[in-house]
Amino acid sequence: MFARRSMGLFAALPLVLALGACGSSSGSGATETSDKKSETRVFAADNGNVTIPARPQRVVATGYAVPALLQARAPLVGISSWQRGEPMMSDENLATYKKLTKVAGEAATETNYEAIAEAEPDLIILGVPTPVLGDIDVKRLESIAPVVAVGPTVPGQWRDVSRKHADAAGVLANYDTVKAEYEAKAAELKKKYQGVLPQLKLGHVGSYGDTSKGTFQREFGGSWGTSIAQDVGATYYGKVKKPGPGSQSVSEYPSIEELPDSLGEADAITYSVNADGSVPPSVRYVMESKLWKNLPAVKKGMTFPITYTEAATYGDAPKTLDAIDKSFARLLS
Repeated sequence: MFARRSMGLFAALPLVLALGACGSSSGSGATETSDKKSETRVFAADNGNVTIPARPQRVVATGYAVPALLQARAPLVGISSWQRGEPMMSDENLATYKKLTKVAGEAATETNYEAIAEAEPDLIILGVPTPVLGDIDVKRLESIAPVVAVGPTVPGQWRDVSRKHADAAGVLANYDTVKAEYEAKAAELKKKYQGVLPQLKLGHVGSYGDTSKGTFQREFGGSWGTSIAQDVGATYYGKVKKPGPGSQSVSEYPSIEELPDSLGEADAITYSVNADGSVPPSVRYVMESKLWKNLPAVKKGMTFPITYTEAATYGDAPKTLDAIDKSFARLLS
């Protein structure tokens, strides 16, 4: 699936692929011709070395590539749906997103090949994990335009992945500007909280537990709910007991009865909330448990909600930084 929940099989939440190093947009793979639009270069993607236009003019993007390329102002002519990211989009990007032709839904199986062909792209960028790639007829897409598949192996790799999307689309300059703005903001917050945050052992409750099975999501470093907080100095202790591929290496799904064992050592606990601040059912299930109320961190009032933990681009992540700052502010009082 293109959305995070669709990536639910990342082994448990999907996100599994081998990331290849990509060539620079000014790489030596370009073939010089008299027509600059005909120049090509070889791009190292998850689906192999692909010959792509050096200066794409009409790009179709799916999955994780959608928000990254919207923010980098790539020449998009078609995109997949990306509902999870709509609350994080700027007014300008949201307007563009709504206007663009949707050539795929939230799931890879909802790819509309005819619509992609009608968009006449000169490059197709698939921002999906390898397991999901099997749901797409890549050969059919390759008959339309060169296909570059690049997706994350673990959630925190959105930084590398989004850069590769921008590189393939020929908009690295715009991407680097947005990246620099994020890094400057993160550095300011890291300095602001350097006296208190690094000393805390943090745990995180994510929003992808399954209440029907009586489980909750414990996220460790490098996962959706933790990687941006780590940029400001947060330290998430522990590791997955039984690591698996993809997201299973940075998050696990214990039963609610295991809550004291999982988070009992935490000095503080962060947890994911919706964009409007409301608590998702999977997190509310944890917080309504007597076991939660007896955790040392909870008894001390050291719990911190964080919105926008699904941010997966440098353009979206500043909103997560603002949410982290708002939530952690009382640590300084």
